[in-house]
Amino acid sequence: MQVIRLEALSDNYIFLLHVDAERLVGRHRQQNIAAVVDPAEPQPVLKKLAELKADLVAIFNTHHHNDHVGGNKRLMEQFPQLIVYGGAEDRGRIPGQQVFLQQGDRVQFADRIAEVIFVPGHTRAHIVYYFPPEKSGETGELFCGDTLFSGGCGKLFEGTPTQMVDSLSKIRSLPDDTRVWCAHEYTLKNLKFALSLDSNNTDLQKYFDQVQAYRNRGEATIPSLLGVEKRTNPFLRWDHPSLQSAVNKSDAVQSFARIREMRDNF
Repeated sequence: MQVIRLEALSDNYIFLLHVDAERLVGRHRQQNIAAVVDPAEPQPVLKKLAELKADLVAIFNTHHHNDHVGGNKRLMEQFPQLIVYGGAEDRGRIPGQQVFLQQGDRVQFADRIAEVIFVPGHTRAHIVYYFPPEKSGETGELFCGDTLFSGGCGKLFEGTPTQMVDSLSKIRSLPDDTRVWCAHEYTLKNLKFALSLDSNNTDLQKYFDQVQAYRNRGEATIPSLLGVEKRTNPFLRWDHPSLQSAVNKSDAVQSFARIREMRDNF
């Protein structure tokens, strides 16, 4: 499964999942198909599908915000057979939603199966899609919407710090070699904030330098690796002594809440 990153709006990323026709023919499936994660707008998706000569068969939405579902209606008009997936708690909020997913559900695209993880916090209904690696030594793929960013996490619009800590704990338990496909290019500012709290973290210093070089060249910082996030992202390190000392909190939820509050005002 190929993951194609598409730019949209001012700083959004849309992810197109594609399985090439030759591979599918080898598995006796005469198709050239694609799925899309969080289509913020239709135009970049339609353009890439035309280049690939692929049919869109699924939309995987992580949550209901318009910069994640804004392309749904147009894509459904173009590909009326496609299926729209989203969280069960988002019923009535995602255009065209047909499948209502809960924690532990699985969804299939071509020959790959994703695990659905319920991660309320950014919204009350947010889910993420995790495709485990097919073989030992390969990476998994995590499509995490606005729950986890590289160096950051989503604002708590509908959820609580307790919910977000629980949600991020689920993500933190995934393998280090998981690729993190988050929906916004916020990495550089996130890492500047992280350094304001965790300046002695050598992994963070190294990652900041890499990201700054990427952005200076106009390159994307997504995907990141979950192992890097675990070592550098303050929103996965709420229980680390250095972060708790920086915010003068010893309770995990209180520490997270204070870090989120500081980031909101950074």
